Amino acid sequence: MKLKGKVHKYGANFDTDAIIPARHLNLSEPGELAQHCMEDVDSEFLTRVESGDIIVADTNFGCGSSREHAPLAIKAAGISCVIAKSFARIFFRNAINIGLPLLECIEAVDGTEAGDMLEVDLTAGEIKNITRGKTFVAEPYPDFMMEIVNDGGLVEHTRKKLAGGL
Repeated sequence: MKLKGKVHKYGANFDTDAIIPARHLNLSEPGELAQHCMEDVDSEFLTRVESGDIIVADTNFGCGSSREHAPLAIKAAGISCVIAKSFARIFFRNAINIGLPLLECIEAVDGTEAGDMLEVDLTAGEIKNITRGKTFVAEPYPDFMMEIVNDGGLVEHTRKKLAGGL
């Protein structure tokens, strides 16, 4: 699976309340959540983001509460992938469960700036910074996790497996 998009870059310890403020947790539709993604920390995010764009962040991205609202809002806003030095573990699992791919790569984070264009090959774990002419390698997903992401998340993956008789 290959993705290509413009970078939106954020710092360390970016918590789920920054991604989707708690006052919007009564919403459950992804499109409605997307309308409030990053609104308190980056008021121009929704005007800049285009379908396929990529978030790049420092350490501990998605820390805080364990709600699935945060990765849902990111994905519904059009973000195709998040690359960070590290992720909060529950955020990582929630993202995979909804089909939002994440990659950990310190070098890619350090070698990327906001506005850069990236091309990401999830199967190979390769991250190309087209703007800067650099290539970075992250740990690719195991096959079973790639299947979940390709199927659009755990629910769709399970439906697919059940329809095929497992």
